[in-house]
Amino acid sequence: MNDVRSLLDALVERHSLTLEEYKFLIENRDEQSAEYAANKAVKIRKAVFGNSVYIRGLIEIGNICKNDCYYCGIRRSNTACDRYRLSDDDILKCCDEGYAIGFRTFVMQGGEDAYFSADKICDIVSRIKSKYPDCAVTLSLGEYLREDYVSMFNAGADRYLLRHETANNDHYGKLHPEKMLFDNRIRCLYDLKDIGFQTGCGFMVGSPYQTTDTLSEDLKFIEEFKPAMCGIGPFIPHKDTPFRDYPAGSAELTCFLLSIIRIMHPRILLPATTALGTIDPVGREKGIKSGANVVMPNLSPISARNKYQLYDNKLSTGAESAQNLMDLKERLKNIGYEIVVSRGDALK
Repeated sequence: MNDVRSLLDALVERHSLTLEEYKFLIENRDEQSAEYAANKAVKIRKAVFGNSVYIRGLIEIGNICKNDCYYCGIRRSNTACDRYRLSDDDILKCCDEGYAIGFRTFVMQGGEDAYFSADKICDIVSRIKSKYPDCAVTLSLGEYLREDYVSMFNAGADRYLLRHETANNDHYGKLHPEKMLFDNRIRCLYDLKDIGFQTGCGFMVGSPYQTTDTLSEDLKFIEEFKPAMCGIGPFIPHKDTPFRDYPAGSAELTCFLLSIIRIMHPRILLPATTALGTIDPVGREKGIKSGANVVMPNLSPISARNKYQLYDNKLSTGAESAQNLMDLKERLKNIGYEIVVSRGDALK
């Protein structure tokens, strides 16, 4: 316990640990050390952001995907998936509704669908930014060529979220088919950051074949890459994937890692993810109390939400729904936090 505390204190001072030290933290944590980490993380987060929590309006633009990731419910091979694709006007209507409610960031997320070419995405982004110039647009649409990312940035996109999934090449190969290359995923992330996007990475906690060694590599990658934002959440299996029988990840470990990442990068934008809220009824609140400062309620059309099932039982109603923002505000107020109407940009 004392050694874990000493390492956490060292991370506060240095914002860096060795791979072996990260591994030691993960393997030797207990309830008391996790609470110690959370207290450190919350103190740091409050010093930078106060009690503010930023909201993002999530628009799931389609579940058609060319990829066949072994963990994902919208993978190409899942013939049971009820496919859909939002029109440009559908997406704009989501933004209209979101803006009226109080959202100032819209997140367009979807499968890797050739229909959503770079030109198509640029046109949609331009329309959103023209109508709502005071809003930020985040894209989470997978891998493109560098020149495509440049076009999206020039069209007005502010942020791009691309989970690295794992910082270990061998582990990446166990989660994805051969055509999907770890090196290309990392290339995309560095291209995005170099172009000027507020760039986000992230990974699943407890994914199949994950070890404390690969988790340590994830933390070291995040430390060195210095993303503007980082999305982590527990792995949750989907019944129509090859990983259907694998156990889900842990909310407890996810929250501990949120604290580590907050201590590592005090100014990072850190969501309490939908997966965390799915696996634990108060997972969102636990994430905030571990150092997170972003939540992403769902703005997608009601008719589409149940079709975007990346994993089983994914939440899209209740406090996860943008239309129930008052419920979310009340739940966060009860633990001492306040949702703010703001773009919530990354701090330099």
